Amino acid sequence: MTLPLPRAVDLLSALAHGHRLAVFRLLVKAGPEGLPAGKIAHEVGVLPNTLSTHLAILGHAGLVQSRRDGRSVIYTANYAAMRAMLGFLVEDCCGGAPEICAPLAGLALACGDAG
Repeated sequence: MTLPLPRAVDLLSALAHGHRLAVFRLLVKAGPEGLPAGKIAHEVGVLPNTLSTHLAILGHAGLVQSRRDGRSVIYTANYAAMRAMLGFLVEDCCGGAPEICAPLAGLALACGDAG
């Protein structure tokens, strides 16, 4: 399924900030286990209230999911949304010369193994 342009813009816009991109990359690295908000704030170097705003924007875009674990909230990257975004970016790649983008397409497909 092709990602509609407005949806792609939403995803990319959510990542168009240094701290939000850092949070998303950290959560991608953390894997399906995710990380608690306090650990994310510490790792990224932002105040908890600032992190809440960034997580809300990422969550609204569908790039981040949360779940309760006792008193903690655990955040995880939404790998399906990430794959859709990566697929959108390389979908029409290279104007008929797929060998140029083959490594990128392979990376996008490999993301399916992470989540």
